[in-house]
Amino acid sequence: MRPKTNRAKPAKPTATAAPVERPEPAPLAADQSRMEIFLVATPGLEDPLADEVRALGHAPQIQPGGVTYIGGWADVWRANLSIRGATRVLVRIGSFRAMHPAQLDKRAHRFPWADFLHPGSTLRVEATSRKSRIYHAGAITQRIEAALKDSIGATIADDAPITIKVRIEDDLCTISLDSSGDSLHRRGHKQAVGKAPMRETMAAMFLAQCGFTGHEPVLDPMCGSGTFVIEAAEIAAGLHPGRLRSFAFEQFTSFDADAWADLRKPVTPQTALRFYGSDRDPGAIRMSRENADRAGLADFTDFQNLSISDIQPPEGPPGLVIINPPYGARIGNKGPLFGLHAAMGEVLRSRFTGWRVGIVTSDAQLARATGLPLREPGPYVAHGGLKVRLFQTGPL
Repeated sequence: MRPKTNRAKPAKPTATAAPVERPEPAPLAADQSRMEIFLVATPGLEDPLADEVRALGHAPQIQPGGVTYIGGWADVWRANLSIRGATRVLVRIGSFRAMHPAQLDKRAHRFPWADFLHPGSTLRVEATSRKSRIYHAGAITQRIEAALKDSIGATIADDAPITIKVRIEDDLCTISLDSSGDSLHRRGHKQAVGKAPMRETMAAMFLAQCGFTGHEPVLDPMCGSGTFVIEAAEIAAGLHPGRLRSFAFEQFTSFDADAWADLRKPVTPQTALRFYGSDRDPGAIRMSRENADRAGLADFTDFQNLSISDIQPPEGPPGLVIINPPYGARIGNKGPLFGLHAAMGEVLRSRFTGWRVGIVTSDAQLARATGLPLREPGPYVAHGGLKVRLFQTGPL
């Protein structure tokens, strides 16, 4: 006979509790007095762009392809109006986590778009993804567009004046507004351009790297459409680069027309200096003069149809010669270009005593062919599918 044992009775099954429906967290919108402002730079020119930001009293952080700092809407307006080296000004207006498309859809619909954009705005959405579970840019774009249509009745168009940039990185979705619209190198005065023109934003940064602050004359003996000369004259005359154009931020809810008008009050150009350009192409000289006239700088610039062998230093103190000569990147035989650079160097060494020289080129051998006492070149800079560098001298 077996002894009795006390066996525990199995517990009765209990009803499974229904899952608690957690509320979807609200997306984080930026404090509009302390937003992250991102200035897009031409790769390789982040450092001089950061110097511009410091000059405005901000503390910039350099990132690949740009510079960030903290500010409000007035700082956004000022950046578009007065910073010379930025390609565009992006404003980061909020962020939220999104691990799967349904979550992106919900949180995009809850984002406070109306805090930044007017009902019925015409918009374009650009999306990128990196190291995230939502990796299809097209799917991201579709969901953001749907949220904008449902939230503020937005119209989506490829040629919209306002662009919303969406970046998902490590599952964090960041929303930015492009406050500039057209690229900031479009100053508003250049209607005529030559072949392979130097963008104004790049020209301004190369001038800055040469130490130009507006207190010396500048001469470009291969001036093309006059970019270096006009940019230098604007700096010396104290004119804002964005004074002649409009911007996307003028269509945001935060825009204050009176404050903007006060910020961009017309300035009478004032400088005792003149700025000089020459080119062997008569068409280039005509373009340069027309561009300078539209910029209001005809009285401060002088453009002459001359070959490099005929240039002479203007009367007055020495200054800066800056040149963007032909690189020959797409020419099989570079022999004539070596002769051109050698002749250019000889003219500068023999006639421009006391002047500094800056040469922008993709070919170090061509730069050295000038025979000028060149310092170590600057960083590589993306320009028209090429990588160029600035080569400089001290006073000759």
